[in-house]
Amino acid sequence: MQRTALVTGASSGIGRATAAALVARGYRVIGTSRRPDGLTAAQRPDGVEFLPLDLTDDASIEALAAAAGAVDVLVNNAGESQSGPFEELPVDALRRLFQVNVLGPVRLSQLLLPGMRERGHGRVVMVGSMLASFPLAYRSSYVASKAALKGFSDGARHEYTPFGVWLTTVEPGSISTGISERRTRYTAEGSPHRADFERMLAALDRNERTGVPAERVAATIVKAVEAPRPKAHYAVGSNAPVVFPLRRLLPQGLVAKVTHRRHDLRR
Repeated sequence: MQRTALVTGASSGIGRATAAALVARGYRVIGTSRRPDGLTAAQRPDGVEFLPLDLTDDASIEALAAAAGAVDVLVNNAGESQSGPFEELPVDALRRLFQVNVLGPVRLSQLLLPGMRERGHGRVVMVGSMLASFPLAYRSSYVASKAALKGFSDGARHEYTPFGVWLTTVEPGSISTGISERRTRYTAEGSPHRADFERMLAALDRNERTGVPAERVAATIVKAVEAPRPKAHYAVGSNAPVVFPLRRLLPQGLVAKVTHRRHDLRR
């Protein structure tokens, strides 16, 4: 029986690579974009159907769930990357970030999980970030949103495994997807944080340019989707097999210092 997978944000980066990988594995794949009619041929992986989705609009989320029908695999990939000094993040920007990165994916999951539960099979993959485990200065809002998404997944996982439905978080590290060009950035005029902030952003962009390709993350997502008993967490990129064990062994302060030095922050 052919399974149906829904991948949000499937026109670029990790979402596009995941949609293509699932098509290659024989899934019927529905991808989403805010404006599917405006996508170029290069943004449309072969074999992927596209439907519109605006994660800031509850009606759009509900319309997508209705149009998609029975979905066996949901990959909550679409999101926003945001940076800025904590005290200078605009409240409206924070609300939008949490709507796009947390509340929208949670609502979509709520709408699709009952069908999975009734059919006795399903997979929900939240695309998080390694920054949820290794917090970084000037990324506090993004860190918090990805930690919240992971928390929803971890808690709900125990509710659904008895029904054959598994929730998983995949945490990418530095991935070469071009996301640095789309990251929203906020600093106040005359900010005392500007020098550190700009240095961190330059290091972040450098690390992402030399990061692993999106296809590596897609392969990890497919692994989670097809595992008989998927793990709660998978991490890929940024030497994840090494740094996660070290995180458990080393003092928290030392881990934070290493994380910040990797981004040229030495204070």
